[in-house]
Amino acid sequence: MRPKERHESGQTDLLRSRLDQILNMDHALVKLARSIDWRFLEQRLGAVYDDDPGRPPLPTRLMAGLAILKSMHNLSDEALCERWLENPY
Repeated sequence: MRPKERHESGQTDLLRSRLDQILNMDHALVKLARSIDWRFLEQRLGAVYDDDPGRPPLPTRLMAGLAILKSMHNLSDEALCERWLENPY
């Protein structure tokens, strides 16, 4: 089963702050995220998901982004998860 595709509704959630209002948009990782063709990655990498029963897959962008961060900073799986939970960038 492929992960659900992201789509923008144009509406904001009253109880959630938007990340672009919280983050420094000049941060290196924000700039990197803007330069990546996420739609291409979702199409190419999403094709490998099986439609087998079980836990639904995580979003392709999340998995690709974590793989990029892991490689950039030479992190273990555990260190990557800790860093991802603590740092919104």
